[in-house]
Amino acid sequence: VQLVESGGGLVQPGGSLRLSCAASGFAADYIAIGWFRQAPGKEREGVSCISSRDATTYYADSVKGRFTISRDAAKNTVYLQMNSLQPEDTAVYYCATDGDYGLGSYLCSSLPNYWGQGTQVTVSS
Repeated sequence: VQLVESGGGLVQPGGSLRLSCAASGFAADYIAIGWFRQAPGKEREGVSCISSRDATTYYADSVKGRFTISRDAAKNTVYLQMNSLQPEDTAVYYCATDGDYGLGSYLCSSLPNYWGQGTQVTVSS
C-alpha cells in the first residue's frame, strides 16, 4: 500500500496548484480517500475527501468554492485542484486513506491508516 503525492510548490496569492496522489496496493475508486494538511504550529486537518462508491465529496469550510477533489480510476490517482490560494493555505499536504469503503466526510474527520509522504505548498508574494 503506497500513496505518493506530487504537485506542491511556491505560488503567489490568488494562484493555483494541482496536487496529485498516485495510489498503489488498492483501487482508488473503491475506497474513501482524501487530502489533509498541516501548517506549522497547527493541528492536521482534513481538507477534502471523496467517498467510495457514489463519490460524494467533502470540503472543509475554509476551502469550499476554491478547492476541488477528483479521481481518475484509470490512473488510480486522486487530485486536488486548488484555486484562489491564500497565505493561510500554506502547509504540508498529505494524501490519506483507510484503504476501505467509506464516506468522505467521515474520513476527513478521522485519522486514516495510510498516509503519503506529503508535499509542501507555500503561498507567498
